[in-house]
Amino acid sequence: MLQDTQTIRYYQRLTDALVEMWQRGHRSDDLRLFLDGYLAGLRHSQAMEPYLIHRLEEEAIRFLYDPFNFETPQPQAEADYY
Repeated sequence: MLQDTQTIRYYQRLTDALVEMWQRGHRSDDLRLFLDGYLAGLRHSQAMEPYLIHRLEEEAIRFLYDPFNFETPQPQAEADYY
């Protein structure tokens, strides 16, 4: 579980971007490449401590491989009450 506020912000940005990319038609290979690039950018910029980047990576991979995160909710039909 992420506890550092900066790491949580990066996680939220990252997962929002992954879902948006999925909705635009990108598939899991593209999302994984994006995730790898995002993490490489964080490592290169030294924006966070390496152990926090590792935790972020673990959580983001868990998010990426959970199919429920990328399902589009289907509208429910309204029940007719007479």
